[in-house]
Amino acid sequence: MNTATPDTRRDLRSARPLAGVEAAKLLQRFPPRPRPTDWPITSLNRADLYDRLRDPSQRLPGTDSTQATRMVGARLLLSWMETLPGETWQQRWLASPAADEQKGWYAHVQAHARTLGRLTSATAIQAGMHTLICADAIRPDLDWLIANSSRFARPAIQHSRDPEGFARLEAAGYPGNGNLGTASVALLAIAQTIAAYGGTVQDITVGDCLALLQAAVGRKSDTRNARLAYLWLREMGQFPPDAPGSLLSFSNRAGQVSVEMLVDRYQLQCKPVRDLIVDYLNERRPSIDYSSLRQLSLVLAKLFWSDLERHHPGIDSLRLDKEVATAWKARLATKTVRRRQPDGTTALVTELRETAPAAKQLVRAFYLDIAHWALEEPERWGRWAAPVPVSQDECSVRKLEQRQKSRSDQRTRERLPVLPALLRVAERRLKQARARLDALNAAAPGSTITVEGETFSLPLRTARLDGRPANAYDADGRRRQLGTEEKRAFWAWATIEILRHTGIRIEELGEIGHHSIISYKLPTSGEIVPLLQIAPSKNDQERLLLVTPELADVLSAVISRIRSADGTVPLVHSYDSHERTWNPPMPLLYQWQVSGENRQISQHTIRDALNETLRASGLTDASGRPLTFAPHDFRRIFITDAIMNGLPPHIAQVIAGHGNINTTMSYAAIYPKDAIEAHQAFIARRRAVRPPEEYRAVTAEEWDDFLGHFERRRLALGECGRAYGTDCIHEHACVRCPLLIVSPSERSRLVDIRDNLADRIAEAEREGWLGEVEGLNVSLAAAEEKIAQLDARQERKSSVVFLGIPTLDQVVAHASGVFGSSCNDHSKGS
Repeated sequence: MNTATPDTRRDLRSARPLAGVEAAKLLQRFPPRPRPTDWPITSLNRADLYDRLRDPSQRLPGTDSTQATRMVGARLLLSWMETLPGETWQQRWLASPAADEQKGWYAHVQAHARTLGRLTSATAIQAGMHTLICADAIRPDLDWLIANSSRFARPAIQHSRDPEGFARLEAAGYPGNGNLGTASVALLAIAQTIAAYGGTVQDITVGDCLALLQAAVGRKSDTRNARLAYLWLREMGQFPPDAPGSLLSFSNRAGQVSVEMLVDRYQLQCKPVRDLIVDYLNERRPSIDYSSLRQLSLVLAKLFWSDLERHHPGIDSLRLDKEVATAWKARLATKTVRRRQPDGTTALVTELRETAPAAKQLVRAFYLDIAHWALEEPERWGRWAAPVPVSQDECSVRKLEQRQKSRSDQRTRERLPVLPALLRVAERRLKQARARLDALNAAAPGSTITVEGETFSLPLRTARLDGRPANAYDADGRRRQLGTEEKRAFWAWATIEILRHTGIRIEELGEIGHHSIISYKLPTSGEIVPLLQIAPSKNDQERLLLVTPELADVLSAVISRIRSADGTVPLVHSYDSHERTWNPPMPLLYQWQVSGENRQISQHTIRDALNETLRASGLTDASGRPLTFAPHDFRRIFITDAIMNGLPPHIAQVIAGHGNINTTMSYAAIYPKDAIEAHQAFIARRRAVRPPEEYRAVTAEEWDDFLGHFERRRLALGECGRAYGTDCIHEHACVRCPLLIVSPSERSRLVDIRDNLADRIAEAEREGWLGEVEGLNVSLAAAEEKIAQLDARQERKSSVVFLGIPTLDQVVAHASGVFGSSCNDHSKGS
């Protein structure tokens, strides 16, 4: 890996974010109420308004001294605002610099007081402002109210502006589990909305709540107040049916945006090409889902054209030179990401992009589609038709799929044996968490409890209506939310159980509802069997899974946990992260209450709960590092275990919901069972036809003799090739023997033997030893033959093997001869 360059760092920040687009759309549909600058109370003159503030019926709760401080501050504020332009107190307030200064705004009033020879404290000025707001003489904006929030604001506004409306809210029941804390922050948000827009609780609109939430986001404040207030009012039926079901992650979601917005976030410079990509995506949009549309826009606008513009400024044509296309494909092959280093720091590094073949395939399809459409609509697409810069072979993902298959199989084989241990840890953690929570619920505030070997100190105060403590402090002084720990332990256990018994995807897990559990009567036996209906997800095809007794126990525990007091499963709104749309309210099984709001358990939370269980298990992989489990690992384990235990692959395909059986087989991390069993059967058959005495145990003497045989085969010229257990039948005439395997390194020794034989033959001929000459000639011929064999073997190794494919010069020569003959014949004919 290489450290990223400054250019690649800029590339990472080049895209415009789409967060907040959904919020802008909602504000267009549900705008907040207008904020006028003139209404009866703010139009009163100073004397009449002051008299109204002193009226006992308008007096705010508090002591006489507190009321006196309020009046001093209010009197000074009115005096100061009379120096500002405007006909009403609201207009004068908006014209003041204090309206835009959310901190220290009272300094302007103090400066005015000094011109009158008075010194007034900031507390008195703030109390006077509080009085004017409660009297509806001034309506600051939401940003100002959030920045200057006070614990006295909500009861004061409730008393002075709409006591009946707040009473109806409290009569409807607090949101959540009766927690005073959640109710208090929701009431404060409602009071702030009334202070900013006027009216009563009944007058608050969806847009008012959206504006309050947007103000909290802009100030980076907690949005829980606005979300709970919206939830409370919505449950009372105050908002229209098409109002959003939840304001969760209001500022972070983009929703479904237009093709133009998808492309323009990459800031393409060449407008004609930008318009072409937009036109192309609009043409493709009806046939693909939104997730695929976003991926296609990323590849074409960012990875393809934006990259070309960055490295080739001024480019304006799809007709790419070979060098330009080659350089682009080389850049596409890598990506820059942020990785954590061994020392704990993070750095930008460059690594291979595994999705490069898929991206090139989309670019190739882009060119081919335009070329095809150019034949049908040449006036629209014809001028953009160009040669495809990506060949079919460059889009091959075979090697990538093989690597992914190998990694997936290794993960499955490593995790399948430890699944029972992981399940035991999940059950133990749930049991311990429940024991701690039960002890907490049974203890009195301020007491000390010891459970599961841990000691906890309980706080004296609690925000719960039942008076029971909500949190505890362990021996190290850390605040422990034992209720949250029990919830996460339960959902980790439930997730492991459901995934291992069903093999469903994580998005399908989050979509299981109370109505997904159905019964089916077998037509043959009449037996009633429970089935789990999996909603359409990846392949838009639903399927039914048989509910085993173990799975039924888990589902029953989940339903019992999430049921409300009336026995029904609450309806919650869920967000489709792929299609970027909100689903209608459904009785989802994966739901819990957070800050008084019933919401779907996110995939991120599910993964975190699994990781906590894994850390508690202490399981490690082959390298000794902590073992990790992804939710999809359970799917691979389920399919592998099912096929290994005899389930036919085509049935496993239906259960898994795969569109292709090859996908199912790629999930099955099984060894080649058929090949292994066939090989074992072959060995058994071969052994059956051989004498049984050949399978006796070898003695030490036989083994020594076997090893000694190979030692005795070593010769000066190489090795003897006779079989084990046979004697030399050529009377050790090794040069003559055809079983001699001459080593190429001993060729010089063999040449010396040949020359010596020639000298001996010459001597025998001089001496007349004719019998010796005949024997030496046989040895000489054998030596020369072996030398020739060595030379031929070496020549074959160094020579080029002709495979029957003609070379370029042969083709040219042949073509020239043919054309020459044709030309000559033609000239003769003419």
